[in-house]
Amino acid sequence: SFLVPFSLIVLVLFGYVYTAATLAGYMFDTLWFILGLVVLNQVAMRWLLLTYRRLAYKEYLARRQALLDAAQEEEAVAGAEGITIEEPEVDLDALSEESRKLVSAAMAIVALVGFVAIWSELLPAFSFLDNFTLWSYSATVSGEEKIIPVTLADLGIALMVLAITFIAMRRFPALLEIILRQRFNMNAGNRYAVTMLSRYTIGTVGLLLTISMLGGSWSKIQWLVAALGVGIGFGLQEIIANFISGLIILFERPIRVGDTVTVGDTSGVVSRIRIRATTIVTWDRKELLVPNKEFVTGRLLNWSLSDQVTRLVIPVGVAYGSDVEQAMSLMKQAAVENSRVMDEPVPFVTFETFGDNALGLVLRCYVDSMDYRLSTITEINKEINRMFAEAGISISFPQRDIHLDTLKPLDIRIHHEEEKPKPAS
Repeated sequence: SFLVPFSLIVLVLFGYVYTAATLAGYMFDTLWFILGLVVLNQVAMRWLLLTYRRLAYKEYLARRQALLDAAQEEEAVAGAEGITIEEPEVDLDALSEESRKLVSAAMAIVALVGFVAIWSELLPAFSFLDNFTLWSYSATVSGEEKIIPVTLADLGIALMVLAITFIAMRRFPALLEIILRQRFNMNAGNRYAVTMLSRYTIGTVGLLLTISMLGGSWSKIQWLVAALGVGIGFGLQEIIANFISGLIILFERPIRVGDTVTVGDTSGVVSRIRIRATTIVTWDRKELLVPNKEFVTGRLLNWSLSDQVTRLVIPVGVAYGSDVEQAMSLMKQAAVENSRVMDEPVPFVTFETFGDNALGLVLRCYVDSMDYRLSTITEINKEINRMFAEAGISISFPQRDIHLDTLKPLDIRIHHEEEKPKPAS
């Protein structure tokens, strides 16, 4: 505003020429700094906007191609029990918003640091914070043991670093996600692992830096580590085990977001991998939280770790007296003619059991995706039922024989319903 140059003119008139010149220099530096920040902010926002539009266009093309592929199929096939196994959709609007917030926060921090750097010589009032010593610690400086005080100013800077760390942990993974989606051909599981590791790294570095500013060192906190070790041994071992298991999952990647897994007697699709537990969406659309330790120390069945090829086992029981060779041929034909069944390995049928009520035949074949597992089983069963009906082959059902005890006379009684007299007309 006009008050700034007017104030400088007043200072010159009163003889404070050097002061006015110094203030004018600081003001010009501040203006140039603000201009640079504005340009940098606009460039960053423009880059985010263009990146968002490119990613949105790629997502549109991918969805369009998926719809075209689905239109060429005979019917839209859902995944196992209604859950389609695919990479989870990413909310580009949310990522873009988080990235803009990160850029805005970064600009605010840079502006604060820049203003302090420019006007530091004129801000001696804040030096009084150095006069309040909170505590002291010993450190070796140039080979000499010295006592270094921790002042209120140090505490303020440490809190600022902690706040910056918190902001970076919340906002930076979104920006990193955008960069990975644009620059690298990575699937959702890989991107998720990278972003989670970046969040852990930022938090660890920020926490260690804060502790260092407050005078923390290994010699000072080793007693805390020892106490923590005792606490882990008694009550926190499960939490720490799940945390370490979560890191192992992110590094070793026995499971990924979007994988179909079976843990114990529960099957579903992995939707999230967190620091303590992993979320599995079951076939009933229920979210099951499984501690990470279960995936590392327990038995885990991952249906889609390396590929999604899966075998179908379809048992059929035919009645005694049926033509077994014909039944086996028809079952194999039903599998070979199905478009979902893979040519290699070749489908085959085995005659396995003489059951109580049926001759046990089993068809084994393969499909190349978990998406088609249940639908393919349904199609093959329908085709086998039709072929057997046309060929006159009976699919067996349980039969029971009733034996009567004839060692002694049987009491057999026949009851006739008495006719009721007709009413008189």
